[in-house]
Amino acid sequence: MDETKSNTTPGELPLYPQRDLSYEFLGLRFENPFILAAAPSTDNLEMVRRAFRAGWAGAILKTTSVEGTRVDLAYPMMTTFTHEGKRLFGMGNIDLISEHHIDKVEANVRQLKKEFPGKIVGASIMAGKKEDWQSLVVRLTKAGVDLIECSFSCPQGNIGENPGKMLAQSISATETTARWVKEAAGRVPVSIKITPHVTDIVDVANAVKRSGADALTASNSIQALMGVDIRSFVPYPQLQGRSSYSGLTGPAIKPITLRTIAEIARHVEIPILGTGGASTWSDAVEFMAVGAGVVQYCTAVMHRGFRIIDDLTSGMAHYLDEMHFGSVTDIHRKALPHLADHDALPRHTVRSTIHEPLCIGCEACYLACFDGAHMAIDRGPGRVPKVDWNRCVGCGLCQHVCPVDGCIEMTLHEN
Repeated sequence: MDETKSNTTPGELPLYPQRDLSYEFLGLRFENPFILAAAPSTDNLEMVRRAFRAGWAGAILKTTSVEGTRVDLAYPMMTTFTHEGKRLFGMGNIDLISEHHIDKVEANVRQLKKEFPGKIVGASIMAGKKEDWQSLVVRLTKAGVDLIECSFSCPQGNIGENPGKMLAQSISATETTARWVKEAAGRVPVSIKITPHVTDIVDVANAVKRSGADALTASNSIQALMGVDIRSFVPYPQLQGRSSYSGLTGPAIKPITLRTIAEIARHVEIPILGTGGASTWSDAVEFMAVGAGVVQYCTAVMHRGFRIIDDLTSGMAHYLDEMHFGSVTDIHRKALPHLADHDALPRHTVRSTIHEPLCIGCEACYLACFDGAHMAIDRGPGRVPKVDWNRCVGCGLCQHVCPVDGCIEMTLHEN
């Protein structure tokens, strides 16, 4: 697992190290920790083929349903907001489920497993009653699916309890339905995709564990109103003067996903597939460090294409070498021992220290502290700010607005 090799011919400079990133999770062999989430990118056989050829370890085919299920999509279904000029910092969608019913999806599973036996082919399902949930599972199992993911995080999958709510917002419905699915799945791993829109995510995770399901997918998009046109007053996305709430995805929701994964991992012994906001290899490290076993990607692929897998695998290889890790499994849960309840946090005295040689005199720290913190930073000669330690409480705001890495440091201070 710790061998590396270069992707060059003799005499060439190495571009990046290539190493074995494979490991076992849920009894399955993943060639790397990067898989595609159930999304438009996995709703077309040729697109999944291209993803597998590019190097993705697996894919969860977009959520399917039994024949006859009404799939009434509305277009345009996507919108976004920018952050400091960065496009798709957050993406919103009013997408529902695949237009392809189970007959098409089971055929795609068979074809993909025939062509790519070493890839993980998963499928996402949704239904409204026990018979349909179990029928979907049986058909996918016979088709050779490696993993079944159940969408409990969309309203159209509700089984009649609290109509319009997400199935995973009900503890009892979650446990009952997950048990139905696992009963039908047999040895095929089942992961329940939950929602962060609950009072206590741990209660939901415990319900999934009691059901006998094998894993949790944590988690999903965040319900959001993506914005309002301030002249027409029509929210986004705009469909002939009407709109609706969107599911927010992309980097904007990464902190929420990290918290969701960590909270489950700290309290419930169950494997976790992390999804929601990962865009880079370092995001995957963070997801795995708080408890995820593999990491799913969606918005980043829709934005930049399947080719990002090269950056993900090479970045992970560099990182493992740098950290002297033998396998990606060495990352798993590394951050959890450092998490504590607020009352258990240390109460040291810290103060802001500005390293003058690095300061560019932009005064961002001065303005932020003067109007947003404790008025502890004064203008100094040559526009280099000075910290008054008698007023500084060590809140850290100045460090985060400073555009120069390492210029401002929070240091322990002896009273």
